[in-house]
Amino acid sequence: MLTPTPEREELRAVVRDLLATHSPEAAVRSFLDARQGFDTATWKVMTDQVGIAALAIPEEYGGAGFGFGELAVVMEESGRALACVPLLSTCVLATGALLISGDESAARTYLPGIAEGTTIATVALLDDTDSLTADAVHTRAQRSADGFTITGTKTFVIDGADAHLLLVPARTDAGVALFAVESQAGGVHAEPLATLDQTRNLATLTFDDAPATLVGTDGDGWSYIEAVLDLGAAGLAAEQVGAAARVLETTVDYAKVREQFGRPIGSFQAIKHKLADMLVELESARSAAYYACGAAESGADDLPLAASIAKAYCSDAFYHIAAESIQIHGGIGFTWEHPAHLYFKRARSSQTLLGSTGHHRERVAQLAGL
Repeated sequence: MLTPTPEREELRAVVRDLLATHSPEAAVRSFLDARQGFDTATWKVMTDQVGIAALAIPEEYGGAGFGFGELAVVMEESGRALACVPLLSTCVLATGALLISGDESAARTYLPGIAEGTTIATVALLDDTDSLTADAVHTRAQRSADGFTITGTKTFVIDGADAHLLLVPARTDAGVALFAVESQAGGVHAEPLATLDQTRNLATLTFDDAPATLVGTDGDGWSYIEAVLDLGAAGLAAEQVGAAARVLETTVDYAKVREQFGRPIGSFQAIKHKLADMLVELESARSAAYYACGAAESGADDLPLAASIAKAYCSDAFYHIAAESIQIHGGIGFTWEHPAHLYFKRARSSQTLLGSTGHHRERVAQLAGL
């Protein structure tokens, strides 16, 4: 279980204040029509002044030497603000992949830039299917005079059009391997995607004999990806909890001041029951997310099970809380001007990100031996 400490609560307060100042709703809305780019000003403040990108990176690679617990706190706060920054892609997925691979050379080459906040990185997971299995990897890697080249297509890549470093699972004669591809090295084309959630950019990446560097051991790449997906599911669950908590807070505040028949709507039994159900879902989701993040921090054996439970439950809880918030807000909740739709779209898109709820429930059943 992720345990609150004075240091983590201080970090939470700092990040919350920072995002309230630099990433308010107006700043988030400014990115709604952009399929490429992120909030570089907020990201620079987060990395330069607070060292967010360095939190979970060991000191020998230029990091701060903290753990996944501190990163989970930041993920939760970024969810509250719907911050348009490459936190999930760079700090959770890419950093996790480099560390999990155990490749000392790759870590020393790429992690210092990530820690400084100057390197945006991501992991290109999906080929032409939504299946998160080794058999679904069709992108090919061929040996060349200088190492490897990669050919194939990856889709729904988080921050794929903005990343400098792409970590790509591809098939070799030994199986699935993980490769590092620099987006500006040639042979890489990024096509930003139109998405439901306009606060998180996705892209399709096409590789045409793109030069690539092997990360870790040839043939072990999918084992790295499976471990990275567990970290991603835990981190995304924390983000979902933060967003759901913000939605519930604003909904309760509205129910206290919106009046019907001369009374605040929060005094009506039907609204009370809705809010109570939302609170139960939120706190249950928080428990699941915190357990998964604690398992990620300690490297516990039950991380795969905990991560899938958290991803499945937190996805559905956030979606239901966001949907109920719109209903309680009534007519204003359906308008473009109200932020309810921003959280609802984030909730819906997050349900399928890094594996659908159905995928994770099936995985829970398999891990439980059912």
